[in-house]
Amino acid sequence: MVTGGGRGIGAATARLAAARGHRVCINYLNDSVSAQAVVDGIRAAGGTAIAVRADVSRADGARRLFETVDERLGTLTGLVNNAGTLEKQCRLDELDEDRLARIWAANITGPFLCAGEAVRRMSTRYGGRGGAIVNVSSAASRLGSPNEYVDYAASKGALDSMTRGLALEVAGEGIRVNAVRPGLIHTGIHALGGEPGRVDRVAPGLPMGRGGQPEEVAESILFLLSPASSYSTGAFVDIAGGR
Repeated sequence: MVTGGGRGIGAATARLAAARGHRVCINYLNDSVSAQAVVDGIRAAGGTAIAVRADVSRADGARRLFETVDERLGTLTGLVNNAGTLEKQCRLDELDEDRLARIWAANITGPFLCAGEAVRRMSTRYGGRGGAIVNVSSAASRLGSPNEYVDYAASKGALDSMTRGLALEVAGEGIRVNAVRPGLIHTGIHALGGEPGRVDRVAPGLPMGRGGQPEEVAESILFLLSPASSYSTGAFVDIAGGR
């Protein structure tokens, strides 16, 4: 299951997961065209994928999404909490309540609800066979994003805390919970902040001198989902070019 799987890091993760033999559910909220294009590409390559529209920031939406996977794909073994958003760059004193509510819903409530649904299916406490959860956080959780997205950075800080806490809760129940923290990656999310060229503007000042690609993040996500990381839980992989 990849939430927000129709574009950017989510789409790259879904494609790579399918290429490595996983049956994939691509969750999306609004962009059905992009989600279906990812599904079509996976199927054309011989893989199995479905696209499911659901608002995972609402309990009924998250529940319906996971029930659809139960019915159409079988036993859930991995969840990638990738869906999230940001809004136009501004200072904290320019934020309003409605914006904060939207950021919290997408970046905190959604991952919490999806993780809960996954645990109820994966945990040996509920008769499950285990699994892995990977949360897509951000280097912003460490840096704070001053004068740009302090609210977004704070929401990803909350996701980091959830990653660590949930990892400890379910470590004895066959579930591993880890996170990746991407830095400046070439995806469409920067346009939401009003600066589609942000990566190119900032990249020359990065230690590696370039922005990252979604596929580079996907490789780390698939590693954390796989048996190759079987002794890792509560861990964070920074994919930020040294930032």
